[in-house]
Amino acid sequence: MKTILLIATAAALSFGGVDLKLAHVDSKMVFEKYTETKKAQKDYDKQVAKWEQDAAAKQKELMEMKERLEKQSLMLSEEKKKQLEADFLKKKSDYEAFVQKIYGKEGDLFQKNQEISDPIIQKIKKTIQDVANQEGYDMVLDRAAGAVVYWKKENDLTQKVIDLLNKEVK
Repeated sequence: MKTILLIATAAALSFGGVDLKLAHVDSKMVFEKYTETKKAQKDYDKQVAKWEQDAAAKQKELMEMKERLEKQSLMLSEEKKKQLEADFLKKKSDYEAFVQKIYGKEGDLFQKNQEISDPIIQKIKKTIQDVANQEGYDMVLDRAAGAVVYWKKENDLTQKVIDLLNKEVK
């Protein structure tokens, strides 16, 4: 909706005698081709793999505990059986809390993604602004937002932004 409003405003201003210089960029492509994104993705993937390994180990331990309880339940005293069942329920509760803490709506996975991607997104936005200012553009539209239906290739800043970002990394 914002993009449509921006396009309408730009069209109104250009028809009103104000000459606007417009450009466009594909922020999704910039994000994907930026070298720092790939490095950050590797770090993120390592952390996710560690969490998955921890979850799998906890789940395996829980299943083994359940199996032991089922196999030994006939041979155990009522008191010992209740104790093992309580231990199992505690372990199950701990596992569910762990899963929620990591994979829940605002869990560690979400937080880690934000922690890694936010600085990259801010750097990309700043670089887009810098390129637009250097090239004298009044407005830059983002094709990744999906509102741009036509663009001239010569007004595409995407590759310039990618090159500038990756040049800074090297």
